[in-house]
Parts: sequence; C-alpha cells; structure tokens
Amino acid sequence: MEKEIVIIGIGSGDLDQLPLGVYKLLKHGGRLMLRTKEHPVVEELVREEIVFESFDEVYEKHDQFEAVYEEITDTLLKMAETEKVIYAVPGHPMVAERTVQLLIEQGPLRGIEIKIGGGQSFLDSLFATVKVDPVEGFQLLDGTMLQKEQIRIDQHIIIAQVYDTFVASDVKLTLMEKYPDDYEVVMVTAAGSTLEQISKIPLYELDRQMKLNNLTSLYVPPITTRELSYKEFSTLRDIIAELRGPDGCPWDKEQTHESLKKFLIEEAYELLDAIDRDDIENMIEELGDVLLQIMLHAQIGEDEGMFSIEDVIAGISEKMVRRHPHVFADVQAEDSEQVVANWAKIKEKEKSSTEHKKSLLEGTSKGLPALLRSYEYQKIAAKVGFDWGAPEEAWEKVKEEMQEFEDELTNGNKHEQLLELGDLLFAMVNVARLLGLHPEEALQTSNEKFLRRFSFIEAKVHESGKPFEEYSLEELDQFWNDAKKAGL
Repeated sequence: MEKEIVIIGIGSGDLDQLPLGVYKLLKHGGRLMLRTKEHPVVEELVREEIVFESFDEVYEKHDQFEAVYEEITDTLLKMAETEKVIYAVPGHPMVAERTVQLLIEQGPLRGIEIKIGGGQSFLDSLFATVKVDPVEGFQLLDGTMLQKEQIRIDQHIIIAQVYDTFVASDVKLTLMEKYPDDYEVVMVTAAGSTLEQISKIPLYELDRQMKLNNLTSLYVPPITTRELSYKEFSTLRDIIAELRGPDGCPWDKEQTHESLKKFLIEEAYELLDAIDRDDIENMIEELGDVLLQIMLHAQIGEDEGMFSIEDVIAGISEKMVRRHPHVFADVQAEDSEQVVANWAKIKEKEKSSTEHKKSLLEGTSKGLPALLRSYEYQKIAAKVGFDWGAPEEAWEKVKEEMQEFEDELTNGNKHEQLLELGDLLFAMVNVARLLGLHPEEALQTSNEKFLRRFSFIEAKVHESGKPFEEYSLEELDQFWNDAKKAGL
C-alpha cells in the first residue's frame, strides 16, 4: 500500500465555500484528522455525518506551540504507516501552517508521500473584509513567532494565529516597538463566514479582546507618514538620499568623503565624551550623529556608483561571521582571551591572503590621532618581540627622553624641541601600555578633572563679581587647591 497523507484546507468560511474536490475528500478520502475543530465548517460536517477526529487535546498538553506541531506531525506520520490519512487545516495548507511544513520536511524521510489537496486561503476573505488590494505590498506573519525585525511598517500586515490572549499580548508588545500605542488595528475572526467578526481597536487594547480563537487574524495598516516611521532604517536612508537629491540641501550636496572626515572625527570624540560621562541620552544623540556620518559616506558612494550602504552592511556581516567561528561554526573558545587569540589568527590569515605590505605598521590607520596611533604601533611591534621587558625599563627611557627635552629647552631651537617632546610622549605611551593602561583613557580622565576644577575656579571668580584679570595666579591656584580638597 502506498503510504501518503493528503492535506486539504477547509477555508475560513462555510461548507458552501469549499471546493468540490476538497468536499469529496472530506466525505470519502480516508481517515479524516482536523488540526482543530474550532472552525465554522465543523458543525456542517457533523450534519453531513462526516466522521473526523481532531488534535485539539494536543494543544492542552504543551506550553510551546512548536511542541504541539511536532506531536501532531509525528502522530500523522505514524497513522500513515498503516492507513491513508486526510489532514484538514483551516484556510489553505500552504498558508501559515507550520504542521504542513513539518510534514513536507519529515514525510519523505519516513517513506511517506505528502500531497497538497488544495483549499481556499483565509487571505481571500480577509482582504475583502478589510478592503485591501494585496498588489500594494503586504506581509503575512505568524503571531506565535513574531519578531520586530520581520515587520515592514510601510506595508499592509496580516498576522495569523492570534488565537489566545497570550499570543495577542506578545504580538501587541512586539508591534508597540514600531507603532504608536494607540495605532488603529483591525481584529478579524472567521473572515468570509456567517460567523465573521470585525473589531477596529487601538493597539494597546489588543490583548483585552475576549473573542479570540483559531480563526482570528490581525490586520495592521501601513504607516504613511514620515513622522511615525522615524525608527525605521529605511526612513533614515530615504532622508539622506533626499538631502543629497536634486531638490535637497545645498550643503549636503556639496560634501565629499574628504570634506566629511573632520566631522566623523569630531562626532566620534563627542560620543566618547558621552560614554565617559555615562550620559545615556547624550549617547543616543551622539551615536545618531556618528551613524549620520556613515550614512552620508554611503550615500556619496552610491551617488558616485561606487558602493552602497548594503555593501557596507554585507562586508561587516561577513567579517563578523568569519571572525567568530566559536559562535557561527565549530571552533571552541572558553573565555575572552581565547576569543582574542582566535581573532588575531584569523586576521593574520586574512592579511597573508592579500598583497604583502612593506611594513607591519601599514595596517594601522593613518586617520588615528597621533596618541592612539603611537599606542597601536607599539602593540604591533611588541607582537614580534620588539618591546621592553618591563614597565621599569620603559620608565628609564622616559627619564632619558626627559633629560634630552630639557637640554633642548635651553637651545631655543623649536624644531629640536618639537622632536624631543614627541620622543618623550612616545616613551610615556610605552610605559602606559606596559602597565596595562590606555594613554587615551588616562589623558581623557585628566581632561575631565581639569574641566571640573577649572569650572570651580570660574564659579568662584563669578561669585566675587571681579573679572579674571584682577586675580593673581597665586589666588587662582588657591581656588584650584580648594577644588582638589572638595574632591573635584
């Protein structure tokens, strides 16, 4: 006997709406199993004296829907070992039916043929109910597995399987990350049948509806105003493109990669300042400013036909997967040190596959500020053994450079003073590195301390009503010492 399961859809309405072929299979196809008997057509099947069984009790056994679907699938495949099975699902078998997908995947592995017997999709009736033309663009999403990353707010969205309060609550919370809390949505149950129910409600009331069942779907209209779509990446991209478009901003249209360089550096440092101050609101703003610079460079690349933001995203995505084999492949990494070691090996392998560089130091960005670049140069040199053995040895070099700088101070030669000052700073960076301290962070700490103490001096001067010019250095220095005593 040929082993097979024939899957049919019983639509979303009444018996009269069923295709003739589906009706015949219901009557005489074989052992009839319904995914659920909570459907308008079931009462008419009873009156037609059609014998069936359902899987409703399986839903009561499990907390997770995936476990429900897996048990239904396994039960059907076992039945098909000994008899012909007709499996009937709401709507159409190929629309929002997880059990059908599992059967298609697992059936052939167990020698069981899976046939799709047709049916009417609930989408037909639902589009008619909410008066939407799907050619405008729509998404069909599963309420039990909804993720905000799936949602395109500029399209019509239909969310199926919103069949209880728990699912409705999850759907509501997910949608509220992208839509206003009071955004109007439409709840549709049993679309196209005599039991059809339609409710227009604000989003925040979604999980307060009592009449939810297996035939309930949610329709979410597209957002058509820019103000409501500011959270969307596509909106930001459209804004940048418009700014550089024919009718855009004269300043934005004039910018080049070169002209924007200084702004990227400024915005990066402003972000670092917000991080140092642990100012979350300012971090959000400054991250946005850094992202703006990235988007402008990407738009210039697109305008020139060289690259687009998709190329940027694809490049970093591919790199992150390649450099994290302990996450995306089978490489083991027990701690962060091993992760760093693996990362270094992968980078070295990448470099060896490209054109040989004249120097190891050429891999360090020339766009870095001098302090950061000296730190990176020293790290690279240290990896091949060109390094001091200990911080104490590096400190002796600092004292040597300090003496040389002091000697040049008496000569009056600005060029030589500049060179020796550079050597002194470079030596200090070496000491910091060997002590496990980042020189940029250390200097930034001192900058912040100077800001606090000088602001204290300014406040004292302002309180006195006298201008700075009337204070001696000794008096101002006393304010500085007061600031130190105050813990600033």
